[in-house]
Amino acid sequence: MNCNSNCSVQPTYYRPKRYISFGIITLIALILPFIRIEGNHFFLLSFDKKQLHLLFTTFDMQELYLMPFVIMLFFLSIFFITTLGGRVWCGWSCPQTIFRVIFRDLIQTKLLRIRKSINNKQKEPEDGQLGKRVLAVLIWAALAFLAASNFLWYFIPPEDFFVYLKDPLENSVMYGFLICITGFLVYDIVSLKENFCVYICPYARIQSALFDENTIQTIYDEKRGGKIYDAKGVKLGSKPPLATDDCTGCEACVRVCPTHIDIRKGMQLECINCLECADACTPVMEKLGKPSLITWTSSNAAEKGTPTEYFRFRTIAYMVALTIALIGLFAMGTQKEYMLLNINRTSQLYKMADDGKTVENVYTFLFQNTDTKDHLYYFEVSNNDIKIDKPNEPFLLKAGEKVKKVVILSSIPKELKVEGEDLPITIKAFATDAKDKIIVDRQTIFIYPKKSDIQP
Repeated sequence: MNCNSNCSVQPTYYRPKRYISFGIITLIALILPFIRIEGNHFFLLSFDKKQLHLLFTTFDMQELYLMPFVIMLFFLSIFFITTLGGRVWCGWSCPQTIFRVIFRDLIQTKLLRIRKSINNKQKEPEDGQLGKRVLAVLIWAALAFLAASNFLWYFIPPEDFFVYLKDPLENSVMYGFLICITGFLVYDIVSLKENFCVYICPYARIQSALFDENTIQTIYDEKRGGKIYDAKGVKLGSKPPLATDDCTGCEACVRVCPTHIDIRKGMQLECINCLECADACTPVMEKLGKPSLITWTSSNAAEKGTPTEYFRFRTIAYMVALTIALIGLFAMGTQKEYMLLNINRTSQLYKMADDGKTVENVYTFLFQNTDTKDHLYYFEVSNNDIKIDKPNEPFLLKAGEKVKKVVILSSIPKELKVEGEDLPITIKAFATDAKDKIIVDRQTIFIYPKKSDIQP
């Protein structure tokens, strides 16, 4: 692009857009655990109550057949987003990035002013400001406690969390997790910093396998700025040798990089796509009436000038896989049972009643109400010749409650064709107040004795 200082170029700054994204994500993360529909959360994996809440529907741990679909959706989404937008998650949504921006840009730079400006993030706080540095850590520690609590709200619902907080001795495990997560966040954000992204986070290691020439990423325009490094990565100089190149050699993009890389070297695993380098280059180029040398685009668009193909084989394949996983999740979700029933026989096969003719079979029924409301439960037997001796009336189960019931079924056999018979029967259990909605069928057997054991 040939342009003189009179050219009018509309500068593009990514920082405000990223901050808006951070704000929206933070609000959603904080508010979502408090939103309930009929007592159900959007997402909650409760080890305390052994429940999974998904899309405002509660599933018992025995119904975790949904988890494979949730896990598949999680990983497929990562692969799809990375193939399409590179490390857009890292720069625009990752809690690590958001927390570092809060501590570095908001607390240290804006609030306490112990950093000179947002374009000099890597400059350590000046000497003689120990008090402010300690205050910055204390402020972040309070926010880290809130962040740790927010994380736990997806495993312990807020309505229980605040009750547990009042009794630390009885809830030492929760307090242990809360303190450990808070401590880690303080150490991570204050001391570990972006080294977490560079050395610990595994995401950077898989991105190279998911990138292609149409993946959106942070790219330095070598056509305009010139080459700063040779093919082996050896630096040719801070400023390109040709006078016609746009790069001024100010290295603002290098100083501002939170992971300490030089974007002019090309794509690197350490790059988190935060686009701080692009924002640092923009005002320098704006003075020359030119756009930034660093943009968020694909290598195809930057090098060949061809439009980025968003719909290509890889992205379409991931979209198809995501659609299939979503359909599977919703299909399985509709199979939710609002009552669980397990039937076990006792060690005794059968027993004869006092009259010597009536055969009794004893079972243990485990009922569980997985609905959010209390219900009265009872059951029927498919064979009309078999009667229910115990229990003889419906029983109440509160929401989420489990109960074991000793069940006695009896029958007077009319005719036995063989020496002892196992009669398959169906138990139809239901909520008497919601029989059209809550009903399950279970198969078991009723065992008859030998003919010789029955009195004539």
